[in-house]
Amino acid sequence: MSDAVPETPGTVARRVAARALARIEHEGAFANLVLPATLARSGLTERDRALVTDLVYGTTRMRRACDAALEPFLLRDPDPTVRTWLRLGVYQLLFSAVPPHAAVSATVGAAPRRVRGFLNAVLRRVADTPPRWPDAATRLSYPDWIVRRLSEDLGAVDAVAALEAMNRRPVVHRRADGYVQDRASQWVADLVGVRPGERVLDAAAAPGGKATAMATTAGLVVAADVRPPRAGLVARNAASLGLDRLAVVAADGTRPPFRRAAFDRVLLDAPCSGLGALHRRPDARWRIREDDVTALAALQRALAEALVPLVRPGGGFVYSVCTLTGAETLGLDEALAADHPELVAEEPPPPPWRPWGRGALLLPQDAGTDGMFLLRLRAPSGH
Repeated sequence: MSDAVPETPGTVARRVAARALARIEHEGAFANLVLPATLARSGLTERDRALVTDLVYGTTRMRRACDAALEPFLLRDPDPTVRTWLRLGVYQLLFSAVPPHAAVSATVGAAPRRVRGFLNAVLRRVADTPPRWPDAATRLSYPDWIVRRLSEDLGAVDAVAALEAMNRRPVVHRRADGYVQDRASQWVADLVGVRPGERVLDAAAAPGGKATAMATTAGLVVAADVRPPRAGLVARNAASLGLDRLAVVAADGTRPPFRRAAFDRVLLDAPCSGLGALHRRPDARWRIREDDVTALAALQRALAEALVPLVRPGGGFVYSVCTLTGAETLGLDEALAADHPELVAEEPPPPPWRPWGRGALLLPQDAGTDGMFLLRLRAPSGH
């Protein structure tokens, strides 16, 4: 291919995308941090920024499937730079709405001169050859353990549907006050059931979406997070919304600095594996490990044990996680039932929520939201 390739907005956008992908794939950078910074200094139009966002997030999500589609046409493992460009091209050919001829020509035109001939030859072979997937995990582009674990916990049909849903671009939902928050999280905040004048603890509040939503009704929301920088993020979000009924503290939820029975309601939106929100966190599937689930489940139980005593008699304790594993949903429910038989479960919310143990599960395919588990318990009056 000639080196004289005309520069177009499409080639510039793909070069920007490749630069971000190299940071994510080879330097371990977080996609949600790298991409905004890259776009801010790109000088691209809104349309081309949207293209870059799709290319970066999509290629990151479908990394494993892209590599599998490339494998038959590679005699040896390419260097990291070439691998990034190959993945970028294959994503467009197999998983995007970009026409094949544009996917090949614009990607090749954007690539470094030294790799253009090789890139052109391989991408044209991929374009002409339907992929053959060895298994569901490869086709869906997830680690084997995630597909296996969710299939065991949810059943194969629901697990595959959830994983397919999380391979689609997320829909941006904006609250009436302008805050961007997934609808599942908005529903959780509503389902805490805060009443006017109540004192509420959000025990793991960052970045503050649920705390700021509850603060529009409560008398006071105390938003806590163990990491001071994250607590600062909650404070900034609250200030941007003009909320004055929200107090932010840096505090460890396993050793909360509050007196017993201090709150009408306690929300534990616990640290979790995030396996219900992988459409919004494209690189998370490659970072989380199966043994992390066990460690997180232990942390969730420790948090719940420390926070339940903070609920006043007759008050409510709400547990939520944006994940779908049995250990972090049913496992926590069973632990609380054994450790705190005095707590009474409230009725699960209606569809699209599904009854799940004493709580409710929201699968990504059911409403186009994050996957979420919710458990609402009530302390007995007068104890």
